[in-house]
Amino acid sequence: MESIGELRKWLRDLPCEELPSALEKISGDTRAGVCRLREQFEKKYNAYINEIKRLHEISRYENACYDNGMSYVAGVDEVGRGPLAGPVVTAAVILPKDCLIMGINDSKKLSPAKREALYDVIMDKAVSVSLAMEDNEVIDSINILQATYRAMKKSVEGLSIKPDMVLVDAVTIPGVDVPQTPIIKGDAKSISIGAASIVAKVTRDRMMKEFSKVYPQYDFDSNMGYGTAKHIAAIKEYGLCKIHRRSFTGGIVNE
Repeated sequence: MESIGELRKWLRDLPCEELPSALEKISGDTRAGVCRLREQFEKKYNAYINEIKRLHEISRYENACYDNGMSYVAGVDEVGRGPLAGPVVTAAVILPKDCLIMGINDSKKLSPAKREALYDVIMDKAVSVSLAMEDNEVIDSINILQATYRAMKKSVEGLSIKPDMVLVDAVTIPGVDVPQTPIIKGDAKSISIGAASIVAKVTRDRMMKEFSKVYPQYDFDSNMGYGTAKHIAAIKEYGLCKIHRRSFTGGIVNE
């Protein structure tokens, strides 16, 4: 008879979809430890099933496009519209049809470690990924909305495959010659937009951590350029650096 430890390792190493048959095999084992294992891994399997259901739900926009004869659907999202410093970063992502990446969601709902892990999976599985950005000088020159539109357009145009449809978080991108569907809170409702939000967020966070090495007094590796109390205090003490958005910081310091 296998030990509890051996059974735990066996169950832990199995793909989630194989757990029901495995749990059935040990259903007659009445040891208390085995009963606890069955309960633990039944919960794990149920969580897996719920995640699959969620992924199918957030793939409905993509599936509707495929049902209409389309082959490639891109999700587009931005990160960095609100910070006092740094660029706005956009991403366009085309996932393969029926691609279900466990854990994809609005990047704001994920931990940094989870975003980093998903970034690698998305970059590995995606048909095409395109990133674009506009820096603080462009943002100050044409305003954040227009800078975001410009970066989004570049992201779409930078894809290696022209999509049949672009799903965008909340907005319609001016000047894009591809059909678009704006989706309110799309980063939580579309698997492609969710993937784009993760890629954009990880990319921008990495950039801000590099900026923090150049301008350590502003705590960019922690606040990512957003207006935290510590960041605002640093601006008041040291003034603005080269990546600050002058159009966002007029109420804090005059330069």
